[in-house]
Amino acid sequence: MSESVSELSDIKTRLHEAFSYLRIEEITDRKTELEDLAAQPHFWDDTENARKLSQELAELSEDIGIFESLKVKIEDAETLIDLAEEESDESIFNEASLLLKNIEIEFIDLELRSLFTGEHDERDAVCHLQSGEGGTEAQDWAEMLLRMYQRWAERRGLSFEITAVSEGTEAGISSAEFIVTGRRAYGMLQSEHGVHRLVRISPFNKQSNRHTSFASMHVVPFFDELPDQIEIDETELRIDTYRSSGAGGQHVNVTDSAVRVTHLPTGVVVSCQNERSQHQNKEKCLQMLASRLHDLQQKQRNEEIASIRGENKNVGFGSQIRSYVMQPYQMVKDLRSNFEVGSVENVLDGEIDSFIESYLRWVRSEAQDT
Repeated sequence: MSESVSELSDIKTRLHEAFSYLRIEEITDRKTELEDLAAQPHFWDDTENARKLSQELAELSEDIGIFESLKVKIEDAETLIDLAEEESDESIFNEASLLLKNIEIEFIDLELRSLFTGEHDERDAVCHLQSGEGGTEAQDWAEMLLRMYQRWAERRGLSFEITAVSEGTEAGISSAEFIVTGRRAYGMLQSEHGVHRLVRISPFNKQSNRHTSFASMHVVPFFDELPDQIEIDETELRIDTYRSSGAGGQHVNVTDSAVRVTHLPTGVVVSCQNERSQHQNKEKCLQMLASRLHDLQQKQRNEEIASIRGENKNVGFGSQIRSYVMQPYQMVKDLRSNFEVGSVENVLDGEIDSFIESYLRWVRSEAQDT
């Protein structure tokens, strides 16, 4: 009984802390403001802006709802514990213990929300997968990773749109670009930015030798509109059109609708082939280019700060972040957080939430140490 009382006291303290880090008071005021706007008669005159504000309102309502639900459950648990003590009823005590366990599970999800503190964590994610060293092996590995992220997005209820695919020479893919749409897509997928290494028995080698393959993942936040600090001069762009391949349904290989845009000053290249027209593909390319240029600008600024501080941390795009070993043993290990699991098959089927969480906690601990 005393253990449950202590556990309840701890949970009440954590709820009080959650009130601060979730900014409940601030987002409640914002929710009221948005509700007032939504009640205005001309709210839907600007459909796109109304859609964005409605989405924000739904997300704020979700956060507040989770907090309020936990608050009510904690009050219920406190009432049950008091009643169990008064009547010395073991069955009521067991009911309270079960409720506390459920509250603990919900608290883990609530506290995870505090890890998304980046400026763009709420945004959609623009992703680029590139096969690395290893030829056909690496191209097959890149396709395995593409499927892993697609399965993960499905599990999370996120939208997954492949915008361009370059097929491999014999199997797999050379590269792929895709956009994951949904709340905190970028905040979660930033954990996947870097080089992924696979060790397995080669399915393409008659001698069944063990082979190591590499593929890189580049993740940036998606911007519907150009950020204020990003300017794209179309005279600095090379725009190429080509026939679509891969995703695109009945429009594949019908017209030269696919578009590739190269930003000449930086060498950044983006492509899109799954929209119905060349114009739509170009517009999507420009949105993706803005995201990539913003990321490049941010990276250069961080490198300048690190140089001033005298830091020399190899945390860039070329860094190996995770190792997937299928032979001679089974293990997936994140090389930053040191989190690891034994089931490679489950991870490749999209079960990467534990890696995302461990990465976000690692980032927070690193920030606290600096």
